[in-house]
Amino acid sequence: MAEAVVSIVTEGLKPLGDFILQEANFLSGVGEQVELAQTELRLMLGYLKDADAKQGEDEVVRVWVATVRDAAYDLEDVIETFVLKVASKRKGSMTIVLKRFACILREGSYLHKTGSEIEKITTKLSKLRSRMECYDIKAIGSGSEGSSSSVDRQHDQRLTYAHFSERHVVGIEGDVEILATHLMKEEEEQFHRVVSIWGMGGSGKTTLARQVYHHNKVRRHFDSFAWVCVSQQYEGRGVLEEVLIKLTAATKEQREEIERKKRDEIAELLYNLLENMSCLVVLDDVWNTGTWNSIKAGFPVNKRTRSCILLTTRNKEVALHVDENGFLHESRPLNANESWKLFENIAIFGRDDTVVEIYAKKEELGKKMLQHCGGLPLAVIVLAELLARKRTVDEWYKVYKNVDVYIRRGTELEPEYKNQGYKGASWVLALSYDHLPYRLKLCFLYLGHFPEDYEIPVKRLTQLWMAEGLISSTSIDMIEDVSYGCLIELVERCMVQVGKYGSSKKIKTCRLHDLMRDLCLSKGKEENFFDIVNFASTASKAAPIGKVRRRAIYLDEKVDYLAPTRHERDGQLRSLLYFGSLIWKKKMIDKMFNDFKLLRVLKFEEMRFEVKLPSNIGDLVHLRFLSLKNSEMNQLPSSVASLVCLQTLDVRCKDKVLVKIPNVFSKMEQLRHLYMPYKHSVSEKLSLASLSSLQTLVHISNQDSDFKELVQLNNLRKLSVNFEILEEISKAAFFTMNRVQSLCVVSTSMDILKSIVYRCRYVSKLKVMGPIGNLPEDLPTYPNLTKLTLCGTCLEDTQIKILEKLPKLQTLFLGVGAFGAGSRDLVFSSEGFPSLEVLYLNGLSELSYWWVSEGAMPSLCRLYIENWITLVEVPRLQYVSTLKEITIKLMPDTFCSNLQEGGKDFYKIQHVPSVLFESIVAEQWDEAVKKRMQLAQERRKQLNQEKFRVSMYVQKAALQFIDAGVDN
Repeated sequence: MAEAVVSIVTEGLKPLGDFILQEANFLSGVGEQVELAQTELRLMLGYLKDADAKQGEDEVVRVWVATVRDAAYDLEDVIETFVLKVASKRKGSMTIVLKRFACILREGSYLHKTGSEIEKITTKLSKLRSRMECYDIKAIGSGSEGSSSSVDRQHDQRLTYAHFSERHVVGIEGDVEILATHLMKEEEEQFHRVVSIWGMGGSGKTTLARQVYHHNKVRRHFDSFAWVCVSQQYEGRGVLEEVLIKLTAATKEQREEIERKKRDEIAELLYNLLENMSCLVVLDDVWNTGTWNSIKAGFPVNKRTRSCILLTTRNKEVALHVDENGFLHESRPLNANESWKLFENIAIFGRDDTVVEIYAKKEELGKKMLQHCGGLPLAVIVLAELLARKRTVDEWYKVYKNVDVYIRRGTELEPEYKNQGYKGASWVLALSYDHLPYRLKLCFLYLGHFPEDYEIPVKRLTQLWMAEGLISSTSIDMIEDVSYGCLIELVERCMVQVGKYGSSKKIKTCRLHDLMRDLCLSKGKEENFFDIVNFASTASKAAPIGKVRRRAIYLDEKVDYLAPTRHERDGQLRSLLYFGSLIWKKKMIDKMFNDFKLLRVLKFEEMRFEVKLPSNIGDLVHLRFLSLKNSEMNQLPSSVASLVCLQTLDVRCKDKVLVKIPNVFSKMEQLRHLYMPYKHSVSEKLSLASLSSLQTLVHISNQDSDFKELVQLNNLRKLSVNFEILEEISKAAFFTMNRVQSLCVVSTSMDILKSIVYRCRYVSKLKVMGPIGNLPEDLPTYPNLTKLTLCGTCLEDTQIKILEKLPKLQTLFLGVGAFGAGSRDLVFSSEGFPSLEVLYLNGLSELSYWWVSEGAMPSLCRLYIENWITLVEVPRLQYVSTLKEITIKLMPDTFCSNLQEGGKDFYKIQHVPSVLFESIVAEQWDEAVKKRMQLAQERRKQLNQEKFRVSMYVQKAALQFIDAGVDN
């Protein structure tokens, strides 16, 4: 890992060193020291690969490697701080500035001090290099195995990877049926309110629970469902809230009402709901009895109900504690035949070059290696993925020898699993890690910051990687694309699991399996890569040895200080990521901004501030990433203008807060992603023309910035804009959005909407929110359009004829106000929507009937119908044979009952494997319907009075739904 750190530091120092060397006349002394230091690092690189490999066996080498790593980081900190201080004095030409500043520096001895610090570190590196022979550390060429040379990269690209997915489930079919049967027993014979799955991490508990959760008969048996991952970071109230929100499919207003309730009130609501309805709640990964004690008041375990709990845990005691009379199922390891079947499917099947003799030798080696997996499904898959990349028997034999070596070193399993046949599984995971190129090792370790079971947004993850300097691009490829490619490779190597895919088939969220996270934490600690401070955990934790550069802090609601005392003076921190919500007091924030001057990453989300964000945030001049998303803040300090290194700035504060934004962006030439607040005001026009690298610009309006400046941002990929004045757009007759891939336009002007939509022919994702009236007739000729969202557009129902001709459209969302007051029917013609895979229909109260002709939507996989209370019945969906999943949400009980088994419309959807009904408590439903109908009638009246004017209700509803996650 020191090789990885030193390599990245060396790359990062090159532009800084070039800057200093170019101005050597004015920065005499420093330039020479920087050049010498860079040379020492380059000389060191050839030896670090061997040192990294040996540090696991030799404590002295481990200390040597750690010292080299810290020295490299220290060198980068000193040089970057120096360059930023020089740049901060820039006024006029750089030469004049440096002359002036050099004089100031000489007078203050700052030049001498900086040069001395660099010289001290260089001398240290030189001495460390001279001692390598004593430790038998040798130089290894960049083309050696395990390197990240271009030859290795090309070799990797020629290989194919087998994707881990649910189709690789082996040996649990009978277990699924047993568990499903126990969950679906009739009330008179149902004695098990709780069904528990227990076993070792990685033994398939969650996979088994997921198969049961999505079992077709289970889906039809229960009325409402909730899946909650109960990790160590959850406190009791959070679990109760999440279960209640999911079971009731709570609206935003209902969520806020729940958040205002006391904990005992939430528990009582949930208890009554489970007692009176038929619900299935999955509590995944419950670690200890204390967790259950903190939430048990919300679950009627000891009463006869139609609701059930499906619980997974690593601790048998937890399952018995929850319900000693419940059904307990132990997740068993795979037997030899099952392990081989799973292994063979991934590592061997589908290989064209496999002949009988080679297959026999691979089978012999494979079965020997499988003995070291202990029957753990994840271990089998990781080993199979590793060998799927090896073509020859010799390569398989080499892996076999390495596995055996790793096993002899021992394992790090929980004490209760010792001597139970699991020995060696964790080392298979470590072997997969050791085979990663150095950049991927760093990217993988960075995932350890996130809490257990955390759904990690891929876009956010790649931004963090870039801010830390873990990703670089020397080609014409965008660094974001290179970063996403690193994630893809981690997924293909089965180091990272896919959470959700977006409409464009790109990975939207990812996560770490428990065993992989354990490996990540273990390696992170071993390499001193990051540190975790968990306020929710009572377990004592020794302070890390040496300097820690990155820290994740898991908060709880009782925290009233920044960090434990032993962590308060870590001035060398580069990353500080907070998880959880908290009210931050002035003394806490001031202290943080004063202590951590080298921060590159500050994730400060979900926070509430007693006072405004202090101005000394501008002192964090090294910041590349700053996120205050979903926080409550009323003003962005003007000192933010000093953060000239920022790449990502996210100030999407809670939408009820109006945030004052000063004109602070003009010097942020490295800014790539700017997320403005939902509600904001500006005292003067924002200067954005200099942001030539900007790719993402969200929640901007023509009142914020001159339109001519937006036109100059040639690298924009994602733009969310609210226009109210057509004049500026009309003046820019040349205006096109050739590079924008995702465009969201909000306006109450029909002319503006039409003007922009007509000019954005090359977008792949398009959202239109406002009364456009009619779509462009040539919309089907837009070459890249794959996702379309329409809200408040007031279309005539005949406009569907244009939409269904879009040849590449894969996802269509029709939301509140998409059709005008005069519309009645929604008709999908035969052969319409040829590529559509996902269809959302939400709140279309203007329409009463939906007709689907035979042959329409031949590719549809997922259908969502939500809050469309005027819909009389579903169309004949039996014609859509590709349909795999239907979600019915917030629809009348009669509508839902007609679609369930025995209902008059059941035959239309009986071929669909998964049909999910999500509703709210019956008493609340009547009021919701009445209110919804009243609002719809009022809106119809408004639209009739002024044909294409969108009411504020429509705009608000549309914005809320889009911001809630239709497409981030």
